[in-house]
Amino acid sequence: GELDPVEADPYTITEFETMQEEIDRTCLALDRQMDTIRRMERAQMEQENLIKEQERIVRELATARQIQRSVLPNIFPPYPDRNEIALFATMDPAKDVGGDFYDFFFVDDDHLCLVIADVSGKGIPAALFMMLSKRIIEDFARLENSAGEILEKTNELLCGSNEADMFVTVWLGILEISTGRLVASNAGHEYPAIKKGDHFELLKDNS
Repeated sequence: GELDPVEADPYTITEFETMQEEIDRTCLALDRQMDTIRRMERAQMEQENLIKEQERIVRELATARQIQRSVLPNIFPPYPDRNEIALFATMDPAKDVGGDFYDFFFVDDDHLCLVIADVSGKGIPAALFMMLSKRIIEDFARLENSAGEILEKTNELLCGSNEADMFVTVWLGILEISTGRLVASNAGHEYPAIKKGDHFELLKDNS
């Protein structure tokens, strides 16, 4: 049961060099493996950040859609006690959130204001600028009798505090219910279409 110690020959220079080379190769392989792990961790983190950013954008778009729908007239018929008019409107944006909006309201018992508009941009900024433009137009419409003056004063107020350089195009008409006479003004917007029988015609101004 007793073991006698065995004396080993000392390592030679060549053997030390060989061991050193093996150690160097092992260290290099470990360094490369660690670099690969770090790259994978960075890629995973970037992917997670990208997913979070996409989720944030989706939430913002949902909020913008909710803002748009909440400020537009959406109860039809809007004036059930006014049998002389029939109104319906809808907005279907090409993308998740568009800058288009519409509005209609009585400025007095005999005059109905109709608005078709489009705000530049998309998303939350467009939705907020839409709300601002819509409110300003309505406020001036209740003070002014001229469609042109309503848009002129709206333009002055929007341009006076517009650091974001956003803009809105608007077609605004005032319909006199008793006579059926419509007076309209266009601020860079597409012409509205009027249905006549089975076909539609663009309602263009005289300019």
